[in-house]
Amino acid sequence: MKVITEAILRDELRASEPEVYYIPDGKILSPAAREYLQQRKIKISKDQPPVVQATEVPPMPTVDVQAAPQEPRPKFVDYETGAFYMEKPEHMTHLFGNTLVPKNHPRILFRGKLDSLQAEIVLIQAELHAQGESPKLIGDLGDILTVLREMMRCDVLEEPFKNEIIIGLTHAELRERSHDPMRFFHIQQMILPDYTMGRAYAMLNRLRTQVRETEVAANQAFREGKKCTRADIIEELNRMSSAVHIMMCMYLAGMYDKDRK
Repeated sequence: MKVITEAILRDELRASEPEVYYIPDGKILSPAAREYLQQRKIKISKDQPPVVQATEVPPMPTVDVQAAPQEPRPKFVDYETGAFYMEKPEHMTHLFGNTLVPKNHPRILFRGKLDSLQAEIVLIQAELHAQGESPKLIGDLGDILTVLREMMRCDVLEEPFKNEIIIGLTHAELRERSHDPMRFFHIQQMILPDYTMGRAYAMLNRLRTQVRETEVAANQAFREGKKCTRADIIEELNRMSSAVHIMMCMYLAGMYDKDRK
């Protein structure tokens, strides 16, 4: 037996206000659909609607189609409830297209983290440039910024995200170097940051923590039960934190010194 859901009813009754809703044969109302009809004060009947004989139908009046007012169509739809809105409520924002969610929705919180992360990188680049730091260091940060902007675009447009290279290294190379910095950079693993390591190093370390926070936000945003809906984005953020860690190792190893101004 087919169930009539609240979403089906909302679509069916979008432009009408019947006094009685007749449940079609072989179908039942879901609890949410029944409550929706009750809220709109529409009676519910299992009987079939009365059949009007042809002789009882009064003649149709002549209507000027051009003069007939057009009922406005809703502009927005609620992602969580399926409700329609003529105007965007102030407490809601676009998830994609004309679909709205509350501004504290996990997907929106994740996008806020992405936005803050991009702003942080631009600020770090400006400070490093003012300090006469390595153009390569600033360029590597720019590479990460480009990846983040593409990630934001793919999330908003609901497109798959794909990126295989960060700061010139593949995902496998990033993982290898991050797990064995002594082999590649002659730097001990898990060195605790200290102010004596310099302002640039401290800024990179802060950036690393912010990438981690963004990854946590992504896990909350794209988790449906035990299923992850955007493993592509979460994997990239994981590799990105490794990339920033590698940049920290390169900085300590003096690999950014050769092209400083």
